[in-house]
Amino acid sequence: MPSPLHPLTTDIKPPERFTYPFCYEPHPLCLLAVEEVKQEIERIHPSEGKMFGVLIVEGGFLAAYSGLLEGRNDWPYFVPPVFDAQDPDGYFKTKEREISLSTRLTPLASKKMSQDLQLWLFRQYQLLNARGEKKDLVDIWQDYHRSPRIRKKFPLPPGGTGDCCAPKLLQFAYQHHLKPVCMAEFWWGPSPKSEIRHHLQYYPACRGKCKPVLTWMLQGLDVDPNPEETAFAHLEPKVVYEDDAIAVIDKPAGLLSMPGRTEDYSVATWAQQRWPGAQPAHRLDMGTSGILLIAKTNEVYHALQKQFTDHTVKKKYLAVVEGVPKEEHGIIDLPLLPDPLNRPRQIVDLEHGKRAITEYRVLRTFEGDSKSFTLHSSLFTLLALWPHTGRTHQLRMHCAHPDGLGCPIKGDELYGTKSDRLYLQAQAISFVHPVTNKRMHFELPQIF
Repeated sequence: MPSPLHPLTTDIKPPERFTYPFCYEPHPLCLLAVEEVKQEIERIHPSEGKMFGVLIVEGGFLAAYSGLLEGRNDWPYFVPPVFDAQDPDGYFKTKEREISLSTRLTPLASKKMSQDLQLWLFRQYQLLNARGEKKDLVDIWQDYHRSPRIRKKFPLPPGGTGDCCAPKLLQFAYQHHLKPVCMAEFWWGPSPKSEIRHHLQYYPACRGKCKPVLTWMLQGLDVDPNPEETAFAHLEPKVVYEDDAIAVIDKPAGLLSMPGRTEDYSVATWAQQRWPGAQPAHRLDMGTSGILLIAKTNEVYHALQKQFTDHTVKKKYLAVVEGVPKEEHGIIDLPLLPDPLNRPRQIVDLEHGKRAITEYRVLRTFEGDSKSFTLHSSLFTLLALWPHTGRTHQLRMHCAHPDGLGCPIKGDELYGTKSDRLYLQAQAISFVHPVTNKRMHFELPQIF
């Protein structure tokens, strides 16, 4: 069988540190390797969308795919799985058949045997790190998730953990004493129905399955710092209106509404310093700019919250999206659910998702910079968006999802392509003043 280590002839200088896999820009070496991998994928011609990855090592590069490719895990061009659970004569498949074919087992006994078999399988994933240490998947998972709440909800790793591109690539490199240099993952083919993936776009490693695994496997490597923890600027909101009860501000793009996991500075902390006891009455994504309401007292906060709950607050957004929607005006009604294994991403879930409704109208279409455009068009559209519900990432998902507009917002790194900013502005808001009971309306100048 040919070696999955492939030569890479180039004078491109390698990076000083290994890729931080959860937020990165693909290194030129990875881009060069992907061009070669694409030729092999075209030869196989997969029938469904799939995540692929490349790992540059000293002496060449390795390639991998997530899970199975066309029902197989033994394509010779790519690295093998960490553990081969697909061997029809192996213990896992043999036991799996016994459980499914047995007529003597009660449903409870069958479930117990399936759980025991899954636990056995996870124990076979003996994962290495750069120091040469070895630990199985169950121990990695439980050492990482020390929170009792997470432990109770996810006592064992989800199915498929350890079969993503990054663990496969690093495991093969460590087993064969190859030094990792940099890594990247990209999507090939059509997007799955629930989440959003774009053909040939680069993506970070998934956080739900891979964060615990890669936290272990990267130990011993000099890894880039997390750019999400080092790139915060202390931006200043602009006060549009204020009285004794409320303030209306214009939040700049790049400022958190509330303190995050790694950053304290936010609209909330800024408001507390300016008006002790104040707090935001709602939130905007960090990349979204525009109108945000501040409640100066707890009583005002609860009064405004009731208006949001009762859907009496009316908001208008402006967005620049990639491409042109099929209709000039319409309603998007797609239920959304947080992806439990890849937060903060949302997915469309027709069975369990919460209803999310957005009205949109095309304002104008124009040509843009096609160099930063990945949907094979240089056309952009300015939209007005009116959310009738307030789900997390609702506007971003409804614009990007193929069952919505199929036109991601420019600069949306989660559901579209990166740009200089997220082109989404909370432009107008209408609500009842919680003290005077007068209807108030505020509108910012259009910035796109």
